[in-house]
Amino acid sequence: MAADVVSPRAGRPPSTSAGRLEQIAFDLFTQHGFDETTLEDVAAAAGISKRTFFRYHRSKNDLVWGDFDVHLAQFRAELTARDGEPMMQALRQAVVAFNGVEGEAVVQHRRRMQLILTVPALQAHSTLRYAAWRAVVEEFAARRSGHPAGSLLPRLVGHLALATSVAAYEQWLTEPGADLEPLIDAAFAALATGFDAAAPAAGAPSPTAGTAVWHGLRP
Repeated sequence: MAADVVSPRAGRPPSTSAGRLEQIAFDLFTQHGFDETTLEDVAAAAGISKRTFFRYHRSKNDLVWGDFDVHLAQFRAELTARDGEPMMQALRQAVVAFNGVEGEAVVQHRRRMQLILTVPALQAHSTLRYAAWRAVVEEFAARRSGHPAGSLLPRLVGHLALATSVAAYEQWLTEPGADLEPLIDAAFAALATGFDAAAPAAGAPSPTAGTAVWHGLRP
């Protein structure tokens, strides 16, 4: 794809920020495909050197995840701040808060998650990110349940929380007009009740696409 990138004008390169670099990269990914867009393409389109690119991100894959480490620290703080609440309620509310995106950022976040959940190269890379996210949940579950870190129950909570979040995101990507937070909230509410409340009543119509929550699911 490198031949398709227009070289920046000579002279002083435009000012660069992590957000601007990410926007440029996502535009290139949309136009040419993630695999076909090289790190050098992104740097050239931004008017920066490859060395400067590495000041912002360690790789093209890491660029797609944005400030993940910062958000992960905020997620841990959200969980810690809810230590006085029932464990599943605290987890549910913290995950919703962690994934909260508003305004114009929703479009960029949808593009980000579309890449993360569908591009094979990013799915492999995501394994490390998912493990870090699960570790925060497992740490929280161990502290709240009194079970040792690394034992079955905290590990189970971590895996279930991740699977629930991914399912909500996949549903969100299939519904362009849906709001993300209600989908995540509904998914965690279903998990907390053992899915009994999510089952439609006999003779009741099934939820249609675009419905963010199941009737009667919220406590």
